Amino acid sequence: MEFYMTTQDAADLWKISTRRISILCKEGRISGAYKDGKQWMIPVYAEKPADNRLRETQRYGRKPMKKLPLPIGISDYRKASSEYYYVDKTLMIRDFIDERPQVSLFTRPRRFGKTLNMDMLRTFFEISDEDTSIYFRNKKIWACGAEYQAYQGKYPVIYVTFKDVKCETWESTYDFISKILRNEFERHSELLESSRLSSFEKKYYIDVLNGRANENDIAMAFLNLSRMLHEHHGTAPIIIIDEYDTPIQQGHMRGYYDQIIDFMRALFSGGLKDNPHLSYGFLTGILRVAKESIFSGLNNLKINSILDNRYSEYFGFTPAEVQEMSIYYGVPEKYDEMCEWYDGYRFGNTEIFNPWSVIGYFGNECTPRAFWQSTGSNDIISEVLKLATPETMERLKALMQGEAFVTHIDTGVIYPQIQKNPSSIYSFLLVTGYLKLVKAAQPFGSDYMCEVALPNKEISYVYSKEILSQLENLIPPSAAIAIQEAIYTMDISALQKRLEEFLIQTISYHDAANETFYHGLILGLCAMLDNCYRITSNREAGDGRFDIQMKPLDGKLPGIIIELKAAKDYSQEQLNVLAQKALEQIDERGYAKDMDLEAVSVILKYGIAFSGKKVCIKASKQ
Repeated sequence: MEFYMTTQDAADLWKISTRRISILCKEGRISGAYKDGKQWMIPVYAEKPADNRLRETQRYGRKPMKKLPLPIGISDYRKASSEYYYVDKTLMIRDFIDERPQVSLFTRPRRFGKTLNMDMLRTFFEISDEDTSIYFRNKKIWACGAEYQAYQGKYPVIYVTFKDVKCETWESTYDFISKILRNEFERHSELLESSRLSSFEKKYYIDVLNGRANENDIAMAFLNLSRMLHEHHGTAPIIIIDEYDTPIQQGHMRGYYDQIIDFMRALFSGGLKDNPHLSYGFLTGILRVAKESIFSGLNNLKINSILDNRYSEYFGFTPAEVQEMSIYYGVPEKYDEMCEWYDGYRFGNTEIFNPWSVIGYFGNECTPRAFWQSTGSNDIISEVLKLATPETMERLKALMQGEAFVTHIDTGVIYPQIQKNPSSIYSFLLVTGYLKLVKAAQPFGSDYMCEVALPNKEISYVYSKEILSQLENLIPPSAAIAIQEAIYTMDISALQKRLEEFLIQTISYHDAANETFYHGLILGLCAMLDNCYRITSNREAGDGRFDIQMKPLDGKLPGIIIELKAAKDYSQEQLNVLAQKALEQIDERGYAKDMDLEAVSVILKYGIAFSGKKVCIKASKQ
């Protein structure tokens, strides 16, 4: 439970006025303070800020306080918490100590702070020659008291991360994992000089270091290293395995799935299952992979998925944390825009922002972009979409139009299920961060019936870019670029010529049968544009629904609206009339109203009519 005081409480404690307290909160100088209605709430552990008001700066010539840099790509806890702006997640340690499950698995989407949190746990618990308590003394966990402080620096720790194990073959994957484990052995070089280890154990240790250990020896690495650390320190170690499922995903995509599963099962069973030399274990990943039998018989495993309330606020940023951050960097008015773009996730009962994208937003001078899109491979999503049924594709289109629907969710979904059960797409999209949970019920077992929707503008853009761009395979890049350039420069004759050339070269007459086909074609072409536009389709605007809208993310670019018509066996003259009708419909129904309200300076309007492989285009500029 968090403990907060009012501005009056803080004023009494720090001997300054309530007005001054409110100003300090607004300036972001009181760590953890947030606004609840009209009242500021201040953590009881917060320290009184130094008095560096403007009049003192002017009087004594001191420079204004420099803002901490943003932790872009920083996953080292010591560095993040001492040199950068750090969103304090240390109460995760308190919650763990209160519960103390022997092995905990945390599943979250990529870039939601898993690696940083695991390094935080390592830094807190690990025995070290350095006094690592300095990294926690001004954090929330330290204010919880001596009961929790007593755990700091008391355990040997085995720490590995598999987040970069993305190899093409099993041989290179095994070699990579062996090197990671070898480096961890080397980190515990105190074992070489230990008087408590047998000569046999030291020989095994040296064989691992020198790369002479065989696959069976490497598969027993966690068990053997934990035993040696236990014997040397007299305390059983903590084992932390970050992004455990990255090699498994690669194995599925690259054809060595069975080999990586067999190896991981042996590696994890030795370290985590009935290991008398284990104090606690922590794992993170995107998928639970429970049905893989990797954790077969591991009865001490506590799973914390995105549907669970436990630890829900510790991965990603909460609204209060984003508000505090916006105040600190002097842009509180940007909070609503961040909500539209990066909020909308729900872990358990907690509302969550995408932390990677929030940090990227501040680092990009508060200009929104789809920062999360380029942070990892979307191969699994591509595979799911290739196997999607027509019903699935209709549901995905409904999601892009802001709709929600109820579907079965299995949080233990496994990679081979993609091919065996295409309906597992929604489970994958939810646990990987491409959907948000609106409502959930648990009717039976570990499965759920959930209402799902798109979380925010960023993911809507990602759908346009990643999902709709599956049409890239149908469209040669040179043709796509030429068509995009013609759209952007409003070169109607070039656009008409390029479209007709593409239709003649690539499609049959039967493909070009209805407006839906042409709609998908043009939408796919638009989706391949770089992240300069937010592309939406079939949305309400004015007095109707436009076909395609391209809203610029940079005010210097033109907005684009495209209305499509299709008919069979039309003459060129009839197509001219149909294209003109499509263009006029944009103005008659006020499709540009949204962009007018957002003060888009230039709007390009296109009416495009198709009949078989013939095209006619009309355009105007506003």
